[in-house]
Amino acid sequence: MNSSKQPHSPFQVPDLVVQALPDDDRLWVPQTDTVSFRPILFNVSNGYWVNLLKVTRAGILNKHLHPAPVFGYVIKGSWRYIEHDWVAKEGSYVYEPPGEIHTLVVDEDVEEMITLFHVNGTLLYMDDDGNTVGYDDVHTKIELAKNHFEKVGLGADYVEQFIR
Repeated sequence: MNSSKQPHSPFQVPDLVVQALPDDDRLWVPQTDTVSFRPILFNVSNGYWVNLLKVTRAGILNKHLHPAPVFGYVIKGSWRYIEHDWVAKEGSYVYEPPGEIHTLVVDEDVEEMITLFHVNGTLLYMDDDGNTVGYDDVHTKIELAKNHFEKVGLGADYVEQFIR
């Protein structure tokens, strides 16, 4: 077999290989004082994103609903949903079926939590009465990353390497 690299078809999207846990802290996009995400992949044609979610102190994150499945793999620490009796620990794989409202909690005994999430579609943020109060999708995540990368000196176009 020929060991030379195979040519890409003219319409093929290029491969994406990134160091998931970055050496440069500027790659963590803050969402709050204690929550940030590290972009891995923004797939605009299929409407999903893959990122690392990092929580640096215990607390409750926004109650949310997703109308499409979410997949997660816990890299560090642990977390749970108030609405369930399970805990996702280091090494856990989580499949979240669509349509359920839940609230992510990082407990007091966890210094830092990092989970790889593959989110399809939209995350709808909910209030205590079940009303939608905000949302995130692949486009809002791109915009957050773009603005952050500009602010920290990487340039707004730095985000383009993650877009497919």
